[in-house]
Amino acid sequence: MVQRNRQQYSSILKSLFSFPEKINEYAARMVAGFIVIFSLSYLYSHNIYILAFMVYGFFARLITGPSLSPIALLVTKIIIPKMGNPYTECPGPPKRFAQFIGLIVTTSALYFIYLEQLTATNILISILAIFAILESVMGFCAGCWFFKQMMKWGWIPQRVCEECTDMNFTVNTKEQIVDG
Repeated sequence: MVQRNRQQYSSILKSLFSFPEKINEYAARMVAGFIVIFSLSYLYSHNIYILAFMVYGFFARLITGPSLSPIALLVTKIIIPKMGNPYTECPGPPKRFAQFIGLIVTTSALYFIYLEQLTATNILISILAIFAILESVMGFCAGCWFFKQMMKWGWIPQRVCEECTDMNFTVNTKEQIVDG
């Protein structure tokens, strides 16, 4: 029998199913821009496959960060490098929480379709589009803001995100970071 290195497979799975501690704000805002496009496309066409794709995207980003999300991979591997790798660091835990909220909203919208409650679905996707516009255009992440409020209220321990208490970040390209 062939002996398999279980530690190697464990390491691969752990790296695949881990959310990054630091996120590139430019990439997050660009992904939010794609969410706006998909939300508006769904509201125009009522194509259930667009909504299902959005549910998958939020689920994939929640459990793996950009590793299994087609939109996040497109942004991080193609678009951001084509832009010269602009980089603004922000903490990962609030962004992960925002992905969780997006998953709840899109899954609920999909559920309402099966209940034939199209008005409820349209309202949920419209709200999602509004918050995605705020994120992509203005850089305001409502999920991140709420995450920070929950930390202030003591609902989330400070150790979950030490950096969340100081949300001031500098804008640098990856080349500038390497150069010091």
